[in-house]
Amino acid sequence: MEVRIQAIHFDATEKLEAFINKKAERLARHNNAITTVDVKLSVVKPETAMNKEAVIKVTQPQDELVATKVADTFEEAVDLCLEALERQLEKRKNA
Repeated sequence: MEVRIQAIHFDATEKLEAFINKKAERLARHNNAITTVDVKLSVVKPETAMNKEAVIKVTQPQDELVATKVADTFEEAVDLCLEALERQLEKRKNA
């Protein structure tokens, strides 16, 4: 599984990238067929609280899942996205 992180208009810290990679690995528990996890991080204008946006796209054979969340920190936004994706993966598995 490949994890690609794209920080738009800023540089993501190594700590943030390590956090995202660690969390993304958990998705593999739900489905071993996941090929890529694309993470896009951006700051929503105007710059106030709740302005960190994470968009995570999970690609698996014949399927793509996407979650978009906005939160106070990138870590929180990524966590919310991954929770939503885990629910989507469980639904697909049980369908």
